[in-house]
Amino acid sequence: MSDAMTPPSSTSPAAVAANDLAAAEVAAAAAALATPFVQSLVRLLRAQDGFGAWEGRSDAKLLAPYIVTREQRRAMPIMGDPSPEVLWRVEQYYGAVGLAIEHHTGLVASPMIQMHHEGFGRVILTVGKLVVLSRHLRDVHRFGFESLAALAAGGEKLVAGCVATIETYPEVARA
Repeated sequence: MSDAMTPPSSTSPAAVAANDLAAAEVAAAAAALATPFVQSLVRLLRAQDGFGAWEGRSDAKLLAPYIVTREQRRAMPIMGDPSPEVLWRVEQYYGAVGLAIEHHTGLVASPMIQMHHEGFGRVILTVGKLVVLSRHLRDVHRFGFESLAALAAGGEKLVAGCVATIETYPEVARA
């Protein structure tokens, strides 16, 4: 077979690397969507859709407002008042943490959020008489994650820490 019969390579090494990167990002997003925390968040968001406006949206599109890239974050002011939509997303995020904790332990986890209008505040999650999460929030107007994988990892890390606390003090959590 001669070289004239073989088609020239239409993909450069840079194009192959870009395709591999895109495939890896798609695989990471699919893996993130399959995590129990993200499934809890999606379930919680869909439960808030009383009129069916989000029925046709994919889970990734539903979670798109939680993704804030570095460029988007740089474009935001250092200090700013969070919009009601951002505050709602923060509430849903920590509500999903509570829902995932309940899924793991069978115990109800209640989030309580105190937020100042300037974007700082505190969130606690309680299970029984046990405080399993206490976190100060600031710059809430910039709340978001770099990717779906980062969203899943952040949520799973919080859930794992809370479940470990419940396992350490089960009698307080069941009180």
